[in-house]
Amino acid sequence: MNEDGQWIVLMGLLVAVGLFFLALIINQSVLVGQTTAEGVLEFPKNDIRDLREAVFDYVDTFGGANNLTTGAVRQDIVAISLERKNAVVNFSVESQVEVSGHYLHPVTIHYYNGVTEYNENVYY
Repeated sequence: MNEDGQWIVLMGLLVAVGLFFLALIINQSVLVGQTTAEGVLEFPKNDIRDLREAVFDYVDTFGGANNLTTGAVRQDIVAISLERKNAVVNFSVESQVEVSGHYLHPVTIHYYNGVTEYNENVYY
């Protein structure tokens, strides 16, 4: 009886099972890398920068004033963020306080687009 053929079949089965597990591991590593890259791409860094710029322009123009014009501009910023960026935005500007010899407005910015939530308290 020649049993060499059984060893060949057994080694072929072991190689096939090994390749299956190797393919499974490689497939999982690709998925993990892809979701990590998607998380980085989904972070709205430029949207947040644009919002900060609009809020700081608002502070430069109106300061801590609270009248009908400032309320309309504030509502425009909120509405444009919701319409164009699908983000819920809220910000508040308080009256000036002295910080290290400079008079600055405390500004609170809230940004939420369903994935990323960003909150900032800054003196400007």
